[in-house]
Amino acid sequence: MSVKRSPPAGRIGRVAIMSDSLPERNGVGAYYCDLIDQMNARGLQTCLICPDGEKDFIKFPLPGDATQRIWIPSYRRFKRETRALRPEVIVAATPGPYGLLAAWFARRLDVPLIVGFHTHFSGVTDQYESRLLRNFSRFYFNLADKVLFRYADLVLANSEAMVGLAERLGARRVEVMGTLLPGAALEPPVTPIRDTVDRVLFAGRLAPEKRVAWVIDAARELPDITFTVAGEGPLKSDVEEAANELPNLECLGWVSRGRLLAEMDKADLLVLPSVVESFGTVALEAMSRQRLALVTPTCGIVEWPDLETALFQLGPGETLADAVRRVASLPEDTRRSTARRAREAALALNENSLMHWFGIFEADETGSQG
Repeated sequence: MSVKRSPPAGRIGRVAIMSDSLPERNGVGAYYCDLIDQMNARGLQTCLICPDGEKDFIKFPLPGDATQRIWIPSYRRFKRETRALRPEVIVAATPGPYGLLAAWFARRLDVPLIVGFHTHFSGVTDQYESRLLRNFSRFYFNLADKVLFRYADLVLANSEAMVGLAERLGARRVEVMGTLLPGAALEPPVTPIRDTVDRVLFAGRLAPEKRVAWVIDAARELPDITFTVAGEGPLKSDVEEAANELPNLECLGWVSRGRLLAEMDKADLLVLPSVVESFGTVALEAMSRQRLALVTPTCGIVEWPDLETALFQLGPGETLADAVRRVASLPEDTRRSTARRAREAALALNENSLMHWFGIFEADETGSQG
């Protein structure tokens, strides 16, 4: 793969990453924070331009989820920070106002544009109850993705399914990108899992597409197992109400990355029963902490062979409670060996993903990959 005007061989360039996601607030925001931390540690100069509550004063709720905001960027700040870095490559991480401005500035500065295709937002918004809201959101996100893909020198998607979708939406060059991990997740010590499955963790947006109700039902059906739910979203009140009723269910609300890693270390199993999940970064983070992960077959993470063999999947017609019982009933040695293999696979993917990004930014003088 090559992009125009790549830095000469042996020289790391300057990269501006532009994202509508707040840092570490969701999977996309966390992805680029992790990418920047690891790249900066190896000599690449990067800059993240994203919403700033003090400087971007225009905001409004995300349709269908009032707990999240769409920020209208300050053009002056956007321009000032972009010109200060003098980027040789611009990355548009999201299809919102920041991502669209990223495409605009890439054209103005005549530098390569890389688009991160992390989430099929049209598929997510299909879960909205309002038909008008579904149609409007689908129209906007399809249009925004098509605009970004039209001008992108490269689109990076996190699964083969997303690659195919990007190509159908007009992307000219698409590659599969791996997922990165927070620095703290990479470091030992790792607490070994217990002999039995006593604590289950769900972490993510509390929304219909995540099947939060399945977690509540599983807690009700398995009273001897403690279920912890971490996240924010439109269904938070449902989780809080259930937590008041069920002594084995606790609702933490939104938590920091550090707190989330601590909760993973306390848990025996992370569950991700989503209807649609482009990848499932939180499952990878749990695996990196040598924890068992249980996901649906629709999660993009199962498309990675080395990861697929190190996690568990819900079977056809199986409830979440059934799947948790199945994992809990496995021999202790099987669960422990799976957990060890999960950490090894997660760390290997992190390193390979980082090298993939460096391979994009390090090119020979003709623009071909070095």
